[in-house]
Amino acid sequence: MPASLTPPRGDSSRPKAPAGLSGPNASRSDPSPAGVPAILAVVGLAGAGKSEAARLLVDRYGYCAVYFGGIVVGEVQRRGLPLQPANERAVREELRAAEGMDAIARRSIRPIRDHLDSGEKVVIDGLYSTAELARLRAEPGWDVVTLAVHAPRWLRKRRLRDRAVRPLTAQEVDERDWFELTNLDKAPPIVLADLHVVNDGGADQLGENIYKSIKCFMDES
Repeated sequence: MPASLTPPRGDSSRPKAPAGLSGPNASRSDPSPAGVPAILAVVGLAGAGKSEAARLLVDRYGYCAVYFGGIVVGEVQRRGLPLQPANERAVREELRAAEGMDAIARRSIRPIRDHLDSGEKVVIDGLYSTAELARLRAEPGWDVVTLAVHAPRWLRKRRLRDRAVRPLTAQEVDERDWFELTNLDKAPPIVLADLHVVNDGGADQLGENIYKSIKCFMDES
């Protein structure tokens, strides 16, 4: 893996994006490392900023996003149920009970493979469990790198309270955290992630933290 990365935004010596970067945004002047992981799985608790991190990876690094939570949301909608935390949790539990703890990952194999076969890099938004990660890493030739996004609990609660789609109360956040940590095996992929970033500022700061984390990973690989 190459051990070099273009300088962060604002450096006048920054070269153009490497020619090997795939994706629609490869010509942007944002940090664009050559040889970045083909598959990045973003993990973290609700409100940490996983989707924001995934969006930055799409916009600045040319990744294509696969949203694991979309599998559950789509199933809730297919059943004609309101999009509420309780319904999403019930459907998520039912899918895992019927198809195994890696159900969401297995249902996502095809879209991930389609992107890879097209020469695109993939960022996975919302990987939950060790079983899901193990299922992805069992695919021949797939080197899945995990990126954990962290934020203080009070800040996560504020973000989830204020979001326009499916907002959560502070109590709902506490209940969701506890349920996911005790029933969905969510902690190990976060604790053992390859990369870690803190998201307690704005998008620019998060982007810089992601840049530094990827650079350190590449330098040590």
